[in-house]
Amino acid sequence: MAAIVRSQIAARVLSASTSLSPINGKGFRTSPTCERFLVIAEYRMIADSNQYIKAYEKRYTKDHEWIELSDDKTHGTIGITHYAASALGDVVYVELPTLDLEVSAGDTIGAVESVKSASDIMTPVKGKIVATNEKLEEKPGTINKGPEGEGWIARIQVGDAKEIEGLMGLDDYRKHTEE
Repeated sequence: MAAIVRSQIAARVLSASTSLSPINGKGFRTSPTCERFLVIAEYRMIADSNQYIKAYEKRYTKDHEWIELSDDKTHGTIGITHYAASALGDVVYVELPTLDLEVSAGDTIGAVESVKSASDIMTPVKGKIVATNEKLEEKPGTINKGPEGEGWIARIQVGDAKEIEGLMGLDDYRKHTEE
């Protein structure tokens, strides 16, 4: 987890660093020493703030779904993992869940069909479906391009945020996929 956070911070700081010191009157840049200091300072700030780290953390199911909670832990975004999208192949159809559907953890909320197979989408936690990614109806292949980003499937109003604790973190999920 720390390596992921560190690389995200480094990318942010280095891309933002082009606005800190002048170069030939055009644009700005920091020295390498300054860049390292900024990365170290920001990393320590994040490492000391558990809430900020959790904002980057997704949780995973054994069935290859993920959920990412909002900061207040009342809502979550659900999708399928990169592993699942790769195993499915080219996605050609996505059945999205019904809005306002009350669900329990493990309930089927939709399906993903590909040229190879079809797979149910199950919710990792109980709650109520409050939004769906309607872009997937027109462009189901979005799941292949970014299953853990713009290919999200639904948003849920979480019934019990403590259920998240029973799901796998990234390291545990990686071990699960290697079995």
